Amino acid sequence: MISQDELRVKISELVSYACDKISLNAANKIYVTNQLLDFFSLTYPAPIPDKFNGDFQQDLITPLVEYAIESGMTTAEEALLFETKLLGKVTPTPAEVIEQFDIIASNKGCDCATDWFFNLSKANNYIRMLDINRNIKWSHTGKFGDIDITINLSKPEKDPKQIAAAKLLPKTGYPACLLCPDNVGFAGNLNHPARQTLRTIPIELDGEAWELQYSPYQYYTEHVIAFSCEHRPMKVDENAFRRLMDFVEIFPHYFIGSNAALPIVGGSILTHDHYQGGAKVLPMMTRGIRKYYKCKQYPKVKIGISDWYNSVVHIEGKQREDVYNMACRVLGAWSRWSDESVGVICKTDEQHNAITPICRYDNGNYIFDLILRNNRTDEAHPFGIFHPDVSMHNIKKEGIGIIEVMGLFILPGRLKTELEEVKKYLTGENTLNLQTIYNPEDSMSKHADMIVQLVNDFGNGNTVSQADKIVTDYVNHTCEKILECTAVFKNSEEGSAAFDKFMTEGLNLL
Repeated sequence: MISQDELRVKISELVSYACDKISLNAANKIYVTNQLLDFFSLTYPAPIPDKFNGDFQQDLITPLVEYAIESGMTTAEEALLFETKLLGKVTPTPAEVIEQFDIIASNKGCDCATDWFFNLSKANNYIRMLDINRNIKWSHTGKFGDIDITINLSKPEKDPKQIAAAKLLPKTGYPACLLCPDNVGFAGNLNHPARQTLRTIPIELDGEAWELQYSPYQYYTEHVIAFSCEHRPMKVDENAFRRLMDFVEIFPHYFIGSNAALPIVGGSILTHDHYQGGAKVLPMMTRGIRKYYKCKQYPKVKIGISDWYNSVVHIEGKQREDVYNMACRVLGAWSRWSDESVGVICKTDEQHNAITPICRYDNGNYIFDLILRNNRTDEAHPFGIFHPDVSMHNIKKEGIGIIEVMGLFILPGRLKTELEEVKKYLTGENTLNLQTIYNPEDSMSKHADMIVQLVNDFGNGNTVSQADKIVTDYVNHTCEKILECTAVFKNSEEGSAAFDKFMTEGLNLL
């Protein structure tokens, strides 16, 4: 444990870091220093250096958190809660952040303002880049373009002690969900992450109060979230299209989109109306148009089918109202469209057709990519007719939402160790025993079919590098197949004809 004198130095260095990197106002330096002294039960500080030059996490935060654990201020299980509480004390207040954002936006533009806000969100560890940089990433060139693949190691997993402790906590229902405005400054607990370092920016979309923040997990570059100030369910309707277009007018350097508002084809949070966007050009955006169509009512709007794995209607034009009206036409027509020849039934006793919309603004053009989705299940496909087959669930079982359908796969962190075990069967380090590998009690049983297939195809005498390529290729091709599963109109002669029928008869296009 560091000494009291070392603790004073660390506190002063934290204040210096906050002034330099987190935009802590110099006028608040003494106030914040005194708050930290009280927090750590100290009576006087060390001199505050002009600049902190060490490694923020290793030289500053880790020693302070370790001191807190060893001195009984917190526990190892609640270390992240303590860290967030500590950094919340040196982060400018919500009002100060909003004021500074508005000043930068007014003087330098919204792109500079979001750069500043993004860097602040990283500097105060709301976005934990140390964890995010652990993610395993690679790209695969497939038949319809590149696919980006990430094994996500940044989202914290609770250990058994944390899970047991969390069960004992009372359920308050506050905040109602992870996207509610009430999260700003929330202390958190083992059931709900601490949010003292969260800051949000108010924006207006279609006359409504919304907020802007960054995703703490940053699945792609500047992964931004816009969320309604009202806790209400996700809904993709004509109002949503207006909000998306408003957003890209305010932030033309970002794309913005929405998950479909139905289970299976929607996102992980359907209880709060929100959109996701960012600066990254995702693979689907780079694809051309497979076939163009014309609309008599909107002759200047480009309409086409994107050359992509799943079923995407591309709409582009300079006249906002024309693009908006065409997008609404697609939404209305798709909500009523059925084609049993390809398994598309829009509604039974519940709605099944939905749309995942993505909006951009580029060189004066409003662009919508409307991904057609359907969440119907049947006896043969209990997880969804247009959802990955059970044979792919060892790689990805979760819902395929907006990020994946655009070509960026966020695979579960468990795969890091599980795929290493799969490779050992290909090198002979692990002996293939069918009785063992198919035992449901075996942690690798979910990969049994994959292991048997790969050993049959490639044997068990491969080098480590050969095994690595074999397993990576398997994951790559599985991700391609998952995208193909989500296509309501398959990339086949039959599927193309059905898609064309929707475009010409459903949308009345030429």
